[in-house]
Amino acid sequence: MINETLQFLLDIFLQGFAAVLLFRFLMQWLRAPLRNPVGEFIMAVSDFVVLRARRVIRSVWGLDSASLLLALSVELIYTGLTLALQGYSFAHFPLLGLLALSTLKLLKISVYFLMGALVAQAVLSWVNPHTPLAPLFAAITQRFLRPLQRIVPPIGNVDLSSLFLLVICQIILFIPLAMLENLAVGLL
Repeated sequence: MINETLQFLLDIFLQGFAAVLLFRFLMQWLRAPLRNPVGEFIMAVSDFVVLRARRVIRSVWGLDSASLLLALSVELIYTGLTLALQGYSFAHFPLLGLLALSTLKLLKISVYFLMGALVAQAVLSWVNPHTPLAPLFAAITQRFLRPLQRIVPPIGNVDLSSLFLLVICQIILFIPLAMLENLAVGLL
């Protein structure tokens, strides 16, 4: 009962904060506009640690390396604490396994972010296409939709490329990421 409560708190706070840091990195990488409610929230929640980390961690290839490394660090702590709650003995410290598992979890979160942006963009296009969040979702999804839109023609003026991208994301989660996750668990 206590372990379940602690795991719940870890899921909400540590994994949630890792997701916020990862989303900050992804928004910068995808050149998504930050002047919207989501962008301002992400910045407000993560500025206290990212701005300090940028003093030490330099940008690589114009990307926000500090946010990405912080997301990996928080996910690494989350994974270690989760294993401890599950009774892992830690007879030897499995740093390689923890790094691999944490990296894969961040990749999975990234795919889920893309899927969420696709669904939100589709719903908003029907309900309120001029919402302040529309440019954010467009910036997140367009880099992945554009190649599919060249291949998949609209059918009856309906663009099905979002549906195909959702299917591709699911396949990525089911096959390569699941296989890599099994290999990472084997390193523990």
